[in-house]
Amino acid sequence: MKIVLLEKVEKLGAIGDVVNVKDGFARNFLLPQSKALRATKANLVRFEAEREFIEARNAETAAKAQVSGGELDGKTFTVIRQAGETGILYGSVSSRDIAELVGGEVKRSMVALEQPIKNLGLHDVRVKLHPEVSINVVVNVARTEEEAVRQLAGEDVIKTQMDDDRATAEEQNAERADASEMFEGDYENQLDGLEVASDEASDETTGETKAKSDTEEE
Repeated sequence: MKIVLLEKVEKLGAIGDVVNVKDGFARNFLLPQSKALRATKANLVRFEAEREFIEARNAETAAKAQVSGGELDGKTFTVIRQAGETGILYGSVSSRDIAELVGGEVKRSMVALEQPIKNLGLHDVRVKLHPEVSINVVVNVARTEEEAVRQLAGEDVIKTQMDDDRATAEEQNAERADASEMFEGDYENQLDGLEVASDEASDETTGETKAKSDTEEE
């Protein structure tokens, strides 16, 4: 379908551009949201007659978006989610979640998220406040508020956890090794004691047998 754009559309064109798009894209997105008109002869005449007004309105909304964007650009938003030991979420953070976090007039369609966030950490997300105004926010996905603070300070909480777990495992292995050596040492001492006692008992038995023999001979 051939259309004339009423505002800038990313990867498509600027105001007044006449372009060809797929029918479904035009019917389901561009036309219902008043981003374009069918490029009929009548509509092209209408557009040219209203062009000055359309451009002025666009400049005004862009200026407002620039002001509100200045307050949001670079801002960090924290999301608490459950996750496994490797940092993979039990679920995800969607564009709808981010739009609700940012609030204001930000809608789901403004959040440029190719796929939902599925792991812990800091995630840069672009928000299109206006066709000509975009900002970036940071989505801090953590399991607890305390972890969120640590991540914001630059810590990799998953790596820290793995290091802690590794250190704990090594400490436990060392303790088991010490206990094993101690047991083996005690066991050897006990064996030595048994051998000495056995030798002494044997000597005593031999002595008693010899004494008895001498007595009988007499």
